[in-house]
Amino acid sequence: MQSRDLAALAALLADETRAAFCLALLDGRAWTAGELARQSRVAPSTASEHLGKLVAGGLLTEERQGRHRYVRLADERVAHLVEELASHSAPAPDGPAGTLRAASARSAMARGRTCYDHLAGRLGIAITEAMTARGLLHQDTGFALTSQGVGWFGELGLPLERKGRRPLVRSCLDWTERKPHLAGTAGAELCRHALEAGWCVRIGSERAVKVTADGERALHDLLGIEPGILR
Repeated sequence: MQSRDLAALAALLADETRAAFCLALLDGRAWTAGELARQSRVAPSTASEHLGKLVAGGLLTEERQGRHRYVRLADERVAHLVEELASHSAPAPDGPAGTLRAASARSAMARGRTCYDHLAGRLGIAITEAMTARGLLHQDTGFALTSQGVGWFGELGLPLERKGRRPLVRSCLDWTERKPHLAGTAGAELCRHALEAGWCVRIGSERAVKVTADGERALHDLLGIEPGILR
């Protein structure tokens, strides 16, 4: 990458509205321009202009269905870049939050959330550390599943097929916990299963997720995670 290219990429995220769009899209879902405009409290015309720049710059992809224009993050690499930058720019988790609503939302995000298509926050860290403690995951020279870990995913009925250049496992620096959590194909499959099996449910309009009673039992049985850690 040339210096000009790097400067152009940085300029895309240097605008607060465009940065807000990318953070919202870390939930892994496709949003309409109108939804992002309302979320960021900008005019639809302003949102459309910013989205055009993000798409042209390769950070977002778009698709149209009838009158609606949907956008999402281009791929996991973009999500990783945004989350990584957020980890360096975010205020300390125990710093002032402003309003009670903001404090509640930040607390929920810190407990558990989705980061693109994998689990993050204390929930993601607890799962990652429990997998490591049980010999399912190595962290000493980068993230790698052990043979026992591959078997563990198989027992859960979760396929771990490599898709393109995406790694099987990868560490992702958590911006609230400042520790690595599990990403990659394995992280995505585990997150998908947790939501589909009812271990977690999405709450609010942010990326926050809450562990259900079924999820507490499953994570305790499978990984020995104490329920109190997840609350």
